Amino acid sequence: MPIKQALCLFVLCLSSIATPCEEILAPTPQSASITGIVTDVDNAAVPGATIVVDGPASSDHRTAVANDSGAFALNGLRPAASYHLTIRAKGFADWTSPAVTLTPGQLLEMTDIKLTVGAVETTVNAVFSEQIALEQVKAEEKQRVFGVIPNFYVVYDQQFVPLTTKLKYQLAFRAATDVVSFAGAGFIAGINQASASKPSYVQGAKGYGERFGAAYANGASDILIGGAILPSLLHQDPRYFYQGTGTKKSRALHAISAPFVAKGDNGNWQFNYSSVGGDLASGALANLYYPKQDRGAGLVFSSALLTTGGRITNALAQEFILRKMTSNSKSGN
Repeated sequence: MPIKQALCLFVLCLSSIATPCEEILAPTPQSASITGIVTDVDNAAVPGATIVVDGPASSDHRTAVANDSGAFALNGLRPAASYHLTIRAKGFADWTSPAVTLTPGQLLEMTDIKLTVGAVETTVNAVFSEQIALEQVKAEEKQRVFGVIPNFYVVYDQQFVPLTTKLKYQLAFRAATDVVSFAGAGFIAGINQASASKPSYVQGAKGYGERFGAAYANGASDILIGGAILPSLLHQDPRYFYQGTGTKKSRALHAISAPFVAKGDNGNWQFNYSSVGGDLASGALANLYYPKQDRGAGLVFSSALLTTGGRITNALAQEFILRKMTSNSKSGN
C-alpha cells in the first residue's frame, strides 16, 4: 500500500474514534429551579400547602410542601420544557399557574401566589354566620328595660356577626310595631297637645289624632330608614355595641360617638351614614304631613338635631345604667 494512502486511512480511523468521545464529553444543560411563597388574599402565609409541578414528560413531575412561612422550592427541573404549577391547601381553592418555560440554570421566583377561600367553605361559613346573627336578633328582641320598654337595638354579645338584610328589616319592623312604640307616640302627642307646641295642629280629639299620627310617623320612618333601608344599602349595622369595659371616659366617648360612628358589615368602624341619613330623611318626610306653617328646612334640621341628642343620651344611659335594668341581657357591668 502506498504511504500516502496509508496515512489517509489512519486519519479517517482517528476521526471515527474522536467523534463518539466528543459526544460523551459534551456538557449537559444545567437544571433549573422554581421558588415562591404561598399566601392568602390578605397576604398571610399558608403553611403546609402542596405544590405540584408537571411538564410534558412523566419524569417532569415534582412535588413540594410549603414550610411554616409558606415558602417552597422545586429543584432539578428540565430547561426548555413547559411546566404548570398547581397549589392546593385545605380550605382554599386550587391555584394554577400559566405555562412556565425555564432556561438552563434559571432560578424563577413565583410571585403573587394568593389562595382564595374555597366556595364550599365560604358557603358553610356564611350559613353559620347567619344562624348566629339570627340567634342574636332573637335574644335582642327579648330585651326590655324594666321588662317593658323595648331595648332591641343594643348588642351585649362581644362576638360581632353582621346582620343580613332580612334581619335588619325584621328588627326594624319589630321595633316599629311594638305596642310600646304606639304608647310612646300617644304619650308624646299628649305632651304636645297640652303644651300647644309644634306641630301646630288644632286642639281637641282631631288635633290629638293628628299629633299622634305625626309622632308615630316620625319614629317609624326614622326606624325604617335609619335602621333597615340605609343600613342594607350601605352595608352598616344599625345597632349600638355595648362596650362595658375600660375607663369611664372611654366608655362615655364610645357612647357619645354612637350617632356618628357605626360598624360596617365587614366589622370595621366607619361614619354612620345610616343614622345621620335616617334622621335627616325622617325630618324631610315630616314636611309632607306637618301643618304648612311648621314646614321647611328648619323642620328637617331641628328634628335631626333633636333626634341626635336623644341618641347620645340613650347611648350614655345604655353604657352606664340600662343594662342592669334590661331583662334577658347577658350579665355584665
